[in-house]
Amino acid sequence: MADTAHPYLADVGCAEAFLDKIADRDPTFLSVPEKRQALRMTAHLASRAQAMHARVIACADDVADADGCRDVAAWVAHRTHTSGAAARRLQRLGVACELRWHRVGTALAGGHVSVDQGHVMVAALDDLTDAFDLVEASAEEWSAMLARAETYLVEQAADFGPRELGRLAERLMEVVAPEWAEKVEEEQLRAAERRARRRTTLGVRHLGDGSAIIRAQVPESIALRLTTMLESFTNPRRADEPAADGRRVPYERRLGEAFCSLLEAVDPSRLPLHGGDATTLVITMDLTALVDGLGSATLADGSRITAGEARRLACTAQLVPAVLGTKSVPLDLGHANRLFSPGQRKALAIRDKECRADGCTIPSTWCEAHHLNPWSAGGKTDLDNGILLCNHHHHLIHDERYLHQRMPNGDIRFSRRT
Repeated sequence: MADTAHPYLADVGCAEAFLDKIADRDPTFLSVPEKRQALRMTAHLASRAQAMHARVIACADDVADADGCRDVAAWVAHRTHTSGAAARRLQRLGVACELRWHRVGTALAGGHVSVDQGHVMVAALDDLTDAFDLVEASAEEWSAMLARAETYLVEQAADFGPRELGRLAERLMEVVAPEWAEKVEEEQLRAAERRARRRTTLGVRHLGDGSAIIRAQVPESIALRLTTMLESFTNPRRADEPAADGRRVPYERRLGEAFCSLLEAVDPSRLPLHGGDATTLVITMDLTALVDGLGSATLADGSRITAGEARRLACTAQLVPAVLGTKSVPLDLGHANRLFSPGQRKALAIRDKECRADGCTIPSTWCEAHHLNPWSAGGKTDLDNGILLCNHHHHLIHDERYLHQRMPNGDIRFSRRT
């Protein structure tokens, strides 16, 4: 029976056979010039193979549909045991070249540009497409400009890698359409700044081993400002350059240490109020621990540090040590005023640690001080009559639609009136 395989599959099979032949050969004993050539050739071969894979992915939606997969990238990731993110990235590249950027696709298939260069070019051209509404041009003029831009990037890929190509792409309008460049760049920068602000996040994850991971996404200008500040502490020149004390430590660790130093150098009096008080770090420890430097201390969120570390921090004058007496209770700092003083707010935070509504875990620094016996009814502004409630529960305790009662442990339980 004659072989009925499609010519495409037959050719792919031949390529597999050649790869098997290459795999049986050991490159160890190649000369240095031969290894240089082998490195270039195998990189070129791998990139072309990825480009062909992306091209197949771009036209294989029917495979995903036939097998009930979400999309062809999901099918590829599952059936070939590869990364889903990598498959989706190749899918985006293949679809973009198939539908929009044929010159890039042809250059990829021919091995004239690498897949990494292809990703850069497609992203730049897609960004340029989104700028059509920013200029006064006909569809024909804009289409011709995009064609010039695509041709220019493919030509530059012969001499520049992905990083340099990305920098050229940032000034693409100045080359292919200088009459529109200034307006488009201004609008694109504004859009990028808005996106950066929307995507700004920061999270802290405590690892339980005395350290925490801080992960942030911020605008580039803020990141540069932070890096500049940190490098004022490290004065780095090379990643392996010794630190000021002679230690050889990685650059990332030196930046981390600089971040800690930066926070300790911040003047809390110049920060906004936090929890109704000046921004300070409160630690709780026994008097003997503070004097002797032995034992431990507790931070506002319940985490523990050594007494020695607490003494060191106290020297920076950026924290408030709340020293406990023999009964382990903070001194009542109250005054005969309607509002709780900053000192009382610190003492309440040490005692309550979080919102005292039953089941609420909002930290004390986000809470407000509340009089259990209203000040207007003769209640005193002191610790015995004070309690911390988050904004939500502070409003609730004054809401006539709700009843509240004090539980044996001092927490407040709320229930809606029937």
